[in-house]
Amino acid sequence: MEFSFLDFLTLVGSLGIFLFGMKMMSEALQKAAGNRLRTILAAMTSNRFVGILTGFLITAIIQSSSATTVMVVSFVNAGLLSLSQAFGVIMGANVGTTITAWIVSLFGFKVDISTLAIPIIAFSVPLLFSKHNSRRYIGEIIMGFSLLFLGIGLLKESVPDISQHPEILEFLRGYTSMGFASVLLFLLVGTLLTIIVQSSSATMAITLIMCSQGWIDFQMAAAMVLGENIGTTITANLAAWSGNIAAKRAAFSHLLFNLFGVLWMLVVFYPFTNFILSLVEKIGPTNPSEVSAFSLSLFHTMFNICNICILVWFSNYIVKLIEKVIKKKAVPEDEKDEIFHLQHISTGLLSTSELSLLQASKEIAVYEKRTHRMLDQVRDLLCEDETIEFTKRYSRIEKYENISDRMEIEIANYLTSLASGRLSTEGKKQVQMKLRIISEIESIGDSCYNIARILQRKREQEVSFTKYISEQLQSMFELVDRAMNQMAVCLDEEHVSTSEIHKSQNLENEINNLRNQLKRQNVEDVKDGKYPYGVSTLYMDIVVECEKIGDCIINAVEAAADFKIEK
Repeated sequence: MEFSFLDFLTLVGSLGIFLFGMKMMSEALQKAAGNRLRTILAAMTSNRFVGILTGFLITAIIQSSSATTVMVVSFVNAGLLSLSQAFGVIMGANVGTTITAWIVSLFGFKVDISTLAIPIIAFSVPLLFSKHNSRRYIGEIIMGFSLLFLGIGLLKESVPDISQHPEILEFLRGYTSMGFASVLLFLLVGTLLTIIVQSSSATMAITLIMCSQGWIDFQMAAAMVLGENIGTTITANLAAWSGNIAAKRAAFSHLLFNLFGVLWMLVVFYPFTNFILSLVEKIGPTNPSEVSAFSLSLFHTMFNICNICILVWFSNYIVKLIEKVIKKKAVPEDEKDEIFHLQHISTGLLSTSELSLLQASKEIAVYEKRTHRMLDQVRDLLCEDETIEFTKRYSRIEKYENISDRMEIEIANYLTSLASGRLSTEGKKQVQMKLRIISEIESIGDSCYNIARILQRKREQEVSFTKYISEQLQSMFELVDRAMNQMAVCLDEEHVSTSEIHKSQNLENEINNLRNQLKRQNVEDVKDGKYPYGVSTLYMDIVVECEKIGDCIINAVEAAADFKIEK
């Protein structure tokens, strides 16, 4: 059999078209229903069974179990889902991903949709250039769907017809007649192929074509499907390993679920596959060319359903096992904020841009809280008289400042990487808004550190503030603290109201008025000799930095408000 390098490139190119079509369709579906998917996922996980149904429906809709897993991880990070609830969604996602196999087997083999793919693309082109986002997303969905089936058609044509070249069977027979060792071998092949291709849907399509063309028999194809179930989880686990604890646990739960399933299936492999074949004889298609694809799709679905029926009753024990295997690093409570780590953004985890915006929002909320605690540390430093405690607090504020700078860079890099992806118009505006906000939050951290340095100079110069100055500074800090709390409310762009924005603007006016009042009073007090000019300089420097914090706060709030108005 002649199979040239050009034929090989044609085969790989056909696979590329299939993968690109799958990716385009999945991303367009997510952009079209992004926020609604999040709402559904958050609302429909009241118990493990509803969670399974939710995972199945969302994965069936967006045609990507990886995207569903990433969504689940983001909700676990945000505290909206427990690991137990997330495990239920992941179990459902495994059944949802079998829809791809059914689409391929029912349509890709019965109907030659590839001949209609290009005419269907013609309908999508006008929609792709539409000014309305919803129409453009529909155009991308149609385009992706067409490319997916065009890829399948090209794959079928690229694979040599086994009936014309029976000599290749001799090569395969050497590996299919080793009994149970052959099952393990093809399981490994399925695992490795999925890791390489990084798509269980694509590997499933390849397996279906190999089986329908007679390259391998049904049982070896079933073994490959088992391997694909493991392979699709290993990729996510490798990516999540550089992420946070929630990402690692969610990805590991996916691996354990499929690993347990494969282990018990290997025990009953031959009886189970024989049962599937007998079932297909009774209810399956009569056309020989369609039997293998139907049998494999049925095996894939039955395996995942049986796996859920068995493991759903042990989900609590599996969650406890995961928590024991992947433990949180023990850190003293007072040192937690002094260790730099991102809580919600898993930079190593393969994600989808629209859903990752939620993770960025949660990380910005953490950034704001950490900066607020930095302000609290500065207030405490103002009242600190003990040298040892002062040095300790000042050192802690320095650590906060370093962490603030690093968090800004990490979040900004993450947002920039999202902006380079296939974001919707609203998503791109969100990225710009979030970049403005983190810049303002970092400036708040800078001002807090500047105040700490002023207090350090005050201590080095061995000067003291009068009771009046200390009281006025505490009043200023109190206003800034209230403004920070109000900013946290306004940065929740999903729920921020006009009245909340007005509260922030009123607090900013109060800060400005107090600053002006203190400046005027300071001039009078220095003239009256109530305190030296050197003390007044340090005093006014702190007041000015507090007013700068107020400016940064209102800038961040207005960025969120502008985005809400544009929506």
